[in-house]
Amino acid sequence: MKSTLNSPHVVEGPDIVATTWEYEAWVAERLPVVSGDLAFKHERMAEDAFSFLRATFYRWAQRFPVECADLMDAPKVPSVGDIHVENYGTWRDAEGRLVWGINDFDEAVKLPYTQDLVRLATSAALAFEQGRMTVRPRVAVTAVLKGYMEALGMEGRPFVLAEHNRWLRDAVTSRLRDPGKYWKRLTAWPVATAVPSEVRSLLRESLPEPGLPVVILHRQAGLGSLGRPRFTAITDWRGGRVAREAKPLLPSAWNWANPAGDLVVPAYLSTVEQAVRTPDPFLRVRGAWIVRRLAPYCSRVELAQMPGGGDEKKLLKAMGHELANIHLGGRRCLRNILNDLSHRRGKWLHRAVDRMTAVTLADWTDWRRSDRN
Repeated sequence: MKSTLNSPHVVEGPDIVATTWEYEAWVAERLPVVSGDLAFKHERMAEDAFSFLRATFYRWAQRFPVECADLMDAPKVPSVGDIHVENYGTWRDAEGRLVWGINDFDEAVKLPYTQDLVRLATSAALAFEQGRMTVRPRVAVTAVLKGYMEALGMEGRPFVLAEHNRWLRDAVTSRLRDPGKYWKRLTAWPVATAVPSEVRSLLRESLPEPGLPVVILHRQAGLGSLGRPRFTAITDWRGGRVAREAKPLLPSAWNWANPAGDLVVPAYLSTVEQAVRTPDPFLRVRGAWIVRRLAPYCSRVELAQMPGGGDEKKLLKAMGHELANIHLGGRRCLRNILNDLSHRRGKWLHRAVDRMTAVTLADWTDWRRSDRN
């Protein structure tokens, strides 16, 4: 796949600015919006195409069914939706083992399995275009699909970074946040105001002991959910700090962009629980809130922390494998996916990635040039 930075693409229908306002108005009808965070999100969207992709799953959900109509008949499986190369991280399981995998399911929804594959590979292509990854798009697409196929062949396998996956453990742990710097950065966020009583209770209940004194901070994190309230409780416990985060849960933006009657119940918890996965024992869905632990070894791994060179290609392959772990959570998914893949010929994934890269770049260019005020 050659560079698509200058690939022309006609964008039909509502423009990116109108779509953004409509989606954000829909969100604002369902929860309080943090205006300062939303303004910051708009700035980040203009910085580069990769950040734009991360922040605008609602736009992707409009574009994919049109640009990749030939992939919409693929079997539907439990899907991440807003998958990209920075939607991976680490956590500790119930045995204290370090686990690596997809760490954000805010946009989880049942979709054709092809959607997640195209979006993951497109994110790698855009990261390369921005100089944030060294693997060329064609190689990245092949690596993602190879890892996905290998995982299907073994019916999935979680990434426990112990006796297995040593290369990944070494790559990830050598780049994880320094604990001192991590806590310094986390505690620098301002104290949250107007914290709902429900959220205070959820955060306190998630701590290791009752009655611990906490400070609840307002933290900016992520891009897709930036603008929604996010609360982080920090306390000292038996010689060190612990933190818990609560953020609101909404139906996937896919359902907003492709309505079919009433909006479905968010699929966050069902997608996580059904996957071939070693679970995070601190991840909980309580009513309309997601509660999870934050720590240096329980965090998203950013592109800047990823290995380069040969290990970067291996990492993309592992990302494809982990994506299959999620897709295999549905009933009869393995058989249905393999049957569909057997009928897809040629470079179908490369062509789809090329189309979605082009349309994303076109939308990003329009966003940068627009008067958004």
